[in-house]
Amino acid sequence: MSKMRLIVAGAGGRMGRALVRAIADSDGAVLAGALEAPTSDLIGKDAGVLAGLPANGIKLSADLWAMSADADGILDFTVPAATIANVAIAAERGLVHVVGTTGLSSSDDAVIKSVTKRAIVVQSGNMSLGVNLLAALVRQVAKSLDTGFDIEILEMHHKHKVDAPSGTALMLGRAAADGRGISLEDHSARGRDGITGARRSGDIGFASLRGGTAAGDHSVIFAGPSERLVLSHQAEDRMIFAHGALKAALWAHGKPPGYYTMDDVLGLKDLF
Repeated sequence: MSKMRLIVAGAGGRMGRALVRAIADSDGAVLAGALEAPTSDLIGKDAGVLAGLPANGIKLSADLWAMSADADGILDFTVPAATIANVAIAAERGLVHVVGTTGLSSSDDAVIKSVTKRAIVVQSGNMSLGVNLLAALVRQVAKSLDTGFDIEILEMHHKHKVDAPSGTALMLGRAAADGRGISLEDHSARGRDGITGARRSGDIGFASLRGGTAAGDHSVIFAGPSERLVLSHQAEDRMIFAHGALKAALWAHGKPPGYYTMDDVLGLKDLF
């Protein structure tokens, strides 16, 4: 079987370079294109060299339509506006679109899902095996414990991250809300400051820390009367997200059009 031909969106960024390295290490994929914003000063640079590898002849370009003519999929960890711009082209070209972008609005998510009757999309707030297992555990624990246990989610990322709470924190919050059978949008507490009053029963709280080079630390705290249960995950290298995204692309290659998540990729939907 021929190797899957993949485009990396945001190839000049930290995550983009990690994705280029992951593809270079893979037996099942090859880099077919490196996408960057038209305003980037990295346009024309070699994607391999930027990723700390030997030159691979793939130059960073802003022309997704041209590079996607000979591609099977796109790995997209960029920013919401860029991801939404990529959606239509990926669908038109029939690419597997792996979306790891965070900070997307509900309307952005609706746009992404709108193409899945004719396109293959795999979307997740986090592509690592450990975090997705954590989300499955959080869902089950939230289902098992009543509202006498308050749920708080704490996350920390590097100082350059621009959105909060993180996509992973929101993913864990949705898992907890699903376990409780409630809407996260209606039971979310964020940004406490000043005289906030007592905690509202049933809310899922979020706290965000930023600093240094932290790749991503997440804890879900179930705080009950006289006891606390803490489920945690620490990411030590963003390569875990790159390898997860690559696994998702290879899994989705040849699947029928539809909307998929890492639960589908990893077979976690029936874990509990």
